[in-house]
Amino acid sequence: MIQHTFGEDGQQYADAVTTAADDEEICGLSAAWVLHEFDKYYAEFQSIPDVAKLAFEQRNPGLSVAISKKRLSMYSNSMCQLGERLQQALPLIAEDQKLWSGLETKYWNLIEHRYEADLALAYIQSVRRYILRGEWKPVAYAFGRSFEVDTLESEAIIRKFPIGKQIVAAEVVDMLGVARLNAPFRSIEQDAELCAERINQIMRTARIPTVNPSEIELFNAGFYRNRGLYLVGKIKHDTDQAIPLIFALLNDATGVYVDAILHTEADAHNLFSSTLANFHVTTSYYHELADFLHSIMPERPIGLHYTTIGYNHFGKVAVMNELKKEVVATGEIFQTAPGFRGTVAIGFSTPSSSFNLKVIRDKPTAGYKWGTFDGVDAVLKKYSRVHDINRTGSMLDNIIYYNVKLDQSWFDQNLLKELMAEAGGSITEHEDGVIFRHLIVQIRMLPLPLFLQHASPDEATTAIINLGHCIKNNTAANIFNKDLDARNYGVSRYLKVYLFDYDALENFTEVKIRTNVNRYDGEEDVPDWYFEDGVVFLPEEIEAGLRIPNRSLTRVFRHHHGDLLTTDYWLRIQDELNQYDVPSVRVYAEDRKLRSVGEPVV
Repeated sequence: MIQHTFGEDGQQYADAVTTAADDEEICGLSAAWVLHEFDKYYAEFQSIPDVAKLAFEQRNPGLSVAISKKRLSMYSNSMCQLGERLQQALPLIAEDQKLWSGLETKYWNLIEHRYEADLALAYIQSVRRYILRGEWKPVAYAFGRSFEVDTLESEAIIRKFPIGKQIVAAEVVDMLGVARLNAPFRSIEQDAELCAERINQIMRTARIPTVNPSEIELFNAGFYRNRGLYLVGKIKHDTDQAIPLIFALLNDATGVYVDAILHTEADAHNLFSSTLANFHVTTSYYHELADFLHSIMPERPIGLHYTTIGYNHFGKVAVMNELKKEVVATGEIFQTAPGFRGTVAIGFSTPSSSFNLKVIRDKPTAGYKWGTFDGVDAVLKKYSRVHDINRTGSMLDNIIYYNVKLDQSWFDQNLLKELMAEAGGSITEHEDGVIFRHLIVQIRMLPLPLFLQHASPDEATTAIINLGHCIKNNTAANIFNKDLDARNYGVSRYLKVYLFDYDALENFTEVKIRTNVNRYDGEEDVPDWYFEDGVVFLPEEIEAGLRIPNRSLTRVFRHHHGDLLTTDYWLRIQDELNQYDVPSVRVYAEDRKLRSVGEPVV
């Protein structure tokens, strides 16, 4: 292949492609062009964690939130722009399969020995999917893991700290050095003493009989998100069992300090939940990082581990691979999801799957209560928005696939008939497959009303308390769910509550907070707010909207979250958001903190 060296401006590639002598040169130039754009994207992507580290050191959470938003859109912006330019330079590229195959062959020859070859391959597949977006031509969401080095024993990846039956403060000081911060600790010696005391307590009470701790392993990187820094590891024993060990650090005007020690699988699941913003991790070894996280959270699908460390598109591919493997391994078929039938979306899953799938109806059912339906694309934009924001630990992330093909034999026939009848504008049958113009995938949750039917009193109480935290955290992300019906919320195995239905979402700062508290029954005048445009919310009606099933649980909600029934709470949060503050959210329990002062702020 003729080698070409061009500058940063991809237009030089476009010009060269349009004047190429033959298909061989077109394919070679186009492959080099795609790789050029991928390299630009990936270099910027890899620079983000260092910016997040700087934001932590400088106590600048606004910068952290801004780069999180930027990072999520970088991939789409890059591949969409390249797709447009490729089509302009090669108008027939969507139709010429031979040309595209030649391009991919040349491209693979350029990337096959790279560590990030899988990401580079995903990139070109995304570009092609964008070019084919108006046609019923699916592009596979599948590829294998790329070239890997034997790094798990390398100190560049994993720092190992041999320990005895007791940890001493000096050992903790060494562990905290993994962060390599350019900011002073408030009192690292005092923090190390508190950490050592807590870790020793954890090891004494761990339910692993007849074994002794052998070492602590920390992934050799800082994990940054919002206000927080985390050092992630595990306590290994002389068996294959391990206990998660996560240091949660904050930085205020007095300096950096360890705020909490997280040490259970539930802690790790909650921290790395896809309901939160992605972590920015100061490492390029994303496969080893996903494997390490999987070792302390083995019940969580591997694809979601990639997503929560910022490799969203790789996670997207991995989730699709896992979804297909589940169907093949179990022999189960997709059926309508249990619980309430959605007025806007059709939900379905296999009985034992880790995932729930959704398709937006062509038009809502008769139960739709929000006036004019703005169409499928408007609903998809709301789901996309949730993916692109900090979900504050209380909204399920969702992956939207476009032009994806699933085997027809995987579907219950009644479900397939419903899909074709209610969402035929987004679905077509082709030979032995079903092609979805859009397909939404979320981690599976049990809807709150179904959960409460079988929950113990203590479990129900915990879920109702967490429902209030969920609403508050969503508000902190400038998200208002005007359909507060409990059927839109799900419960995890660790009793956390999440919003998972997004067709009724609004920007909270645009919601009008009003009240009827000072009005009395029988007054003839219609309240002024009745004639206002937009979304009007009366906080005192929140309990009725949630449809909490019994009075005792209603009293629990009111006792723990009575502020949600007042206008003062909602107006205060609106004011903070309008002032561009970054509201704090609850991420870990109070008893995980080393010092009992206020709620966790991250």
